[in-house]
Amino acid sequence: MLEWCLPKDMDLEGVEFKAIASGSHRVSTDFIYFRKGSYFGLACFANMAVESMVERGARMKSVGILSPSYTLLYRYMSFLEHQVRLQLQSPGHYSPLEAFYEDKRALLPPSGDGVVTACPANAWGAVLNHSMHPEMKITHPAGCMSQFIRFFGEQIMVLWKLALLRRRILIFSPPPVGVVCYRVYCCCCLANISIPGVGVAVPEFRPFFYVNVADISALENELSYVACTTEKIFEEKKDLYDVYVDNQNVKTYRDGLKPLLRLSSADRDKYRKLTEQRQMLLYSQEENGDCVSSEEDLFILFFLEQNNRIFQTLSEVAGSPDPTLTQESVRAMGLDPHGDRLFLLHLLEIYGYDTLLVSEQLCCS
Repeated sequence: MLEWCLPKDMDLEGVEFKAIASGSHRVSTDFIYFRKGSYFGLACFANMAVESMVERGARMKSVGILSPSYTLLYRYMSFLEHQVRLQLQSPGHYSPLEAFYEDKRALLPPSGDGVVTACPANAWGAVLNHSMHPEMKITHPAGCMSQFIRFFGEQIMVLWKLALLRRRILIFSPPPVGVVCYRVYCCCCLANISIPGVGVAVPEFRPFFYVNVADISALENELSYVACTTEKIFEEKKDLYDVYVDNQNVKTYRDGLKPLLRLSSADRDKYRKLTEQRQMLLYSQEENGDCVSSEEDLFILFFLEQNNRIFQTLSEVAGSPDPTLTQESVRAMGLDPHGDRLFLLHLLEIYGYDTLLVSEQLCCS
């Protein structure tokens, strides 16, 4: 049940099922990112044993906030963690939450139908100058992207392609769900492009973060998203997603996408380069005390530059007297002319490079 909220007149129907993930009774603490209409939410959950027959031996609560953007939410996680402990120990004591709301409240959009973008546009211009927009620094905790790389290994190259193709990606994991919400965020970072005009006609790759069965009708209308869930029943609803990720197992029931789950030689090369760059950065940090560069910056820049390289090459070929993709131009993108042929054909279709011809050299191996 929804126990208390400010402002009182806001439509929060169903938010209690987002703020407490399904299966949370099995964990003592967790945090959950989620979507509610055009807002993003962050809730901190805690579970405390109590000697009460009415509460069946356990008291479970979440304290959360909603904002038009998720890039600021992480800043308030420690406050929410502290408040949920207070609510467990002293139920009904809302004055710190009232004071927080009065201090932080801003003019929210009047309706819940606003467009939600995956990442603030002004953040990515700054990335190219190797200086992250300050608000991006607090979108994620230090180390979440290095954990993402370690968890998926070479499979992140498969996720990268699927994200760039704007597929619907659903990640399943039992609770705790907080770390899985960060995997949703990391997936979004794989698909960024900073070349003006590129990708404006393709569906926005939108983070839904945590979803449950109450979100099914909303997901049915989404063309492109990445989300996570603790509810296994989603796996059976194959019309809701293109790709299902269960732990490190990336799978699809769509025949046209199955070949994309195989790593190409170029994928392995890129993953090796990413690993080498991480090792060089860690060595530099250890030897020189370099605290300016971070693994997060490296990760985001690596995929941003890779994506820009692809679309820069496509634009150059499309504008040339002979708009034909050859093995040389595909290699210039950092792709495998044979192993990445299907990925490239999907890319041309989705991003509207219909006038480009594909050389017969790019045949299947």
